[in-house]
Amino acid sequence: MSSAFSDDDAPVAPVTSRGRDWPCLRQFIIFLENRVGSLHDLLRRVERDDLKIVALTINDSSDCAVARIIVDNYERAHELLTFAGVHMFETDVIGVLLPASEQPHTSVLGRLMSAELNVHYVYPMMYRKQGRGAVAVYVEERDEALRVLKEQGYELVTEDDLMHHDDFF
Repeated sequence: MSSAFSDDDAPVAPVTSRGRDWPCLRQFIIFLENRVGSLHDLLRRVERDDLKIVALTINDSSDCAVARIIVDNYERAHELLTFAGVHMFETDVIGVLLPASEQPHTSVLGRLMSAELNVHYVYPMMYRKQGRGAVAVYVEERDEALRVLKEQGYELVTEDDLMHHDDFF
């Protein structure tokens, strides 16, 4: 009986259509009932399958809450949440490694402001590299923001960084 793969045809590891070096991170945006335990249930569902939550922010109101989550393995989390019937949608955010300066947040956001880019929100990530923290930044003009940040020498955090490095705190 012959194999579907010859010795030279090893199976190819799955990658996203964006590729692992895509300079954006995928965040899940999940609407939750504003009731005791709903956030706990969501986080337990994600973490019990050996996924690391790399960033989390919650916007709360009297009726509902909105959780934004970035994990270390987007594909696994997407499959898990979809299979579980979690109502969500996804957007890209820019992961930026904060510079080693006295005012790292002001530095990053100042560059975007100088380019007249409107930052809708920013939240911290638990990813670290060489002792420096990172933030997730959401802007409508993502391509322009990426161009500005790259031109100014800022380091971006990619999906590959999250999957293959264990620099979390």
